[in-house]
Amino acid sequence: MTQAPVSKTPVTVLTGYLGAGKTTLLNRILSEDHGKRYAVIVNEFGEIGIDNDLIVGADEEVFEMNNGCVCCTVRGDLIRVLSGLMKRKGGFDAIIIETTGLADPGPVAQTFFVDEDVKARTQLDSVTTVVDAKHVLLRLSDSREAREQIAFADQIVLNKTDLVSEQDLRMVEARLRRLNPLAPIHRAQRSNVPLDAILGRGGFDLERIVSIEPEFLNPAHGEDGHVHDEHCDHDHGHDHGHHHHHDHGHAKASDIHDDDIRGISLRLDRPVDGGKITTWLNDLLAAQGPDILRAKGIIDVAGDERRLVFQAVHMILEGDFQRPWNATDQRHSRLVFIGRDLDEAKLRAGFEACAA
Repeated sequence: MTQAPVSKTPVTVLTGYLGAGKTTLLNRILSEDHGKRYAVIVNEFGEIGIDNDLIVGADEEVFEMNNGCVCCTVRGDLIRVLSGLMKRKGGFDAIIIETTGLADPGPVAQTFFVDEDVKARTQLDSVTTVVDAKHVLLRLSDSREAREQIAFADQIVLNKTDLVSEQDLRMVEARLRRLNPLAPIHRAQRSNVPLDAILGRGGFDLERIVSIEPEFLNPAHGEDGHVHDEHCDHDHGHDHGHHHHHDHGHAKASDIHDDDIRGISLRLDRPVDGGKITTWLNDLLAAQGPDILRAKGIIDVAGDERRLVFQAVHMILEGDFQRPWNATDQRHSRLVFIGRDLDEAKLRAGFEACAA
């Protein structure tokens, strides 16, 4: 008799620059009466000002919160801390990892794909980046880490929106979208985004990559470009041809610095050769893995009725055949690469050469 699969604990990686509002968000998770058990792993416990009143009893690495949450410091290796957490009685509904303001979330995310024990017990749910609407453009200009955190995100919490005009917010959103066309943007003030909007997203779940239309093609966003319907980013099967609001209000090209990181979206209307696309993607990630932060794709493979879905984190590629194409699907292949100094013409030529 086969054993039922062990349900994996979802993990949210929370990134963002110092002062963006991550700590406010963490304190909400640790103090709100949500009836769930969260374990929160923070990089440097002493520095980030988690509200000490929340801490009930502290030993070396684990702090109990009064609502049943647990807080622990990553002094040691992430894998060791995760393994320790997973052995605790009762388990957790979810784990949240807060990275320091300077860290590239890539290596943290990769842990969930390369370590077998971690992979068996936990599942990366999303990388959520908190940005400060007032200062983000300055940060993007002077910090490679800030650009990487945004490019890497599954979703962005655009915080402190009350301090900025609507026109400036649109300009900021347009800039964030150039860096990352895939991540929905949640506007917030004092990190007041609903917790269920950011936890339990399935951002790394292959089966949830239903559509990878870049964000700015998503008509559910309305003219102002931000998310109105919490679930719209997973669910738009209709034609987007007439919804290209590229200008987003007021952001002219002249306002936007020439970022080294950007998203590139490719599409091919004829089926691809399964062997060729696999070889091409593997070679591409081997050669440019450090510069490709994220990639996602839905591929129409010649001779197969199922959709091939893949994603990559730096050099780590995972892919699988998902459900069959159905009658209403437009059968075409779409890829999005988000990375540094990517050569769009070369990527397009390589992709098109995979056509069957």
